[in-house]
Amino acid sequence: MTPSQIQSAEKTLAAGTWAITAGAVLFSVLTVTPLVERVTPAAWTWTAPILPLVVDAAVVIVVRLDAVVARLGGRSGPWPAVLRWMTGLMTLLLNVGDSALKNDLVGVAVHAVAPLLLIVTAEAGLAYRRAISAALERIERSRATEQAEREQREQAAREHERQTREHAEHAAREHAERLERERAEREVSERAAEREHTARMERERLDREAEVQREQREYEDRVRREAQERDDALRREQREQAERSQRERAAIDPPAPAAPVARGAGEREAVNTDYHLPNIGLNSGELVLRKLPETEARSYIASFREGERTVRQLAEDTGWSVGWVAARVQEAREERATEQAEPAEAVA
Repeated sequence: MTPSQIQSAEKTLAAGTWAITAGAVLFSVLTVTPLVERVTPAAWTWTAPILPLVVDAAVVIVVRLDAVVARLGGRSGPWPAVLRWMTGLMTLLLNVGDSALKNDLVGVAVHAVAPLLLIVTAEAGLAYRRAISAALERIERSRATEQAEREQREQAAREHERQTREHAEHAAREHAERLERERAEREVSERAAEREHTARMERERLDREAEVQREQREYEDRVRREAQERDDALRREQREQAERSQRERAAIDPPAPAAPVARGAGEREAVNTDYHLPNIGLNSGELVLRKLPETEARSYIASFREGERTVRQLAEDTGWSVGWVAARVQEAREERATEQAEPAEAVA
């Protein structure tokens, strides 16, 4: 049964109880008043309805308060029960008193119906209200238990949903972190591979440059050796040719008396003079009186490497002036530099 049905039954009980109470009170007033008038002085007969009204008011109080206490599910103690039974018995005695004094048993039975019905209705109504209150309390407890269980299930469902959501978020975070770690490791690996590749390319470049430089140095050394060998051969050939020419000229032209010009401690000056004798003593320190032709002088100067003989010695050997010999030495130096630069450009 639903709480609404129980409440409807309780309303029906209350309406019936109050209808029976109202009828019993009215019947009691009408029945008891003549009895009270006969035992009351003539001057106070108007007070006869007061007694049944007082008794019936006590009955109303008992019925109403018992209904409230029973609805609240409590117990009012022994005194309300005493009051309830005392008012019921008073109503019963007052209603059957007139018929009992007349020895009218039928009247006693008829006038006892309403008080007995009121007494039994009061007791039954109290029992009904207590049963209804207990049933409502049981239903409320059941509903509260069901509500608590439902709330607990909902709480468990929300907790499960929250845990599932947190687990999914945690899994998503772990997945994102794993992807980030993998990306970072991949980037580190790529950077390491790139650095290794760059270092390897740099080492290869340096090795190639070192190899090119080594080959360049070997080529330059080879070219320098070949050039040195050619220069040595050319100098030997030029010296031999110059010696042959000097011997031939010496054999053809008679030697003139030497007129050395000494300045200071053995210093000799070589100027552009028209000597008619070749310069024969190259290393003997003798001053010749005839300078070499320009072509032979150039070849003679070019046959020496830089630093082997000084400009003054070359001037004394060839018979040309110091300035002219210095210019030819500079030209020979520039020609050698040009010859050494061309092979290097070809290799590059």
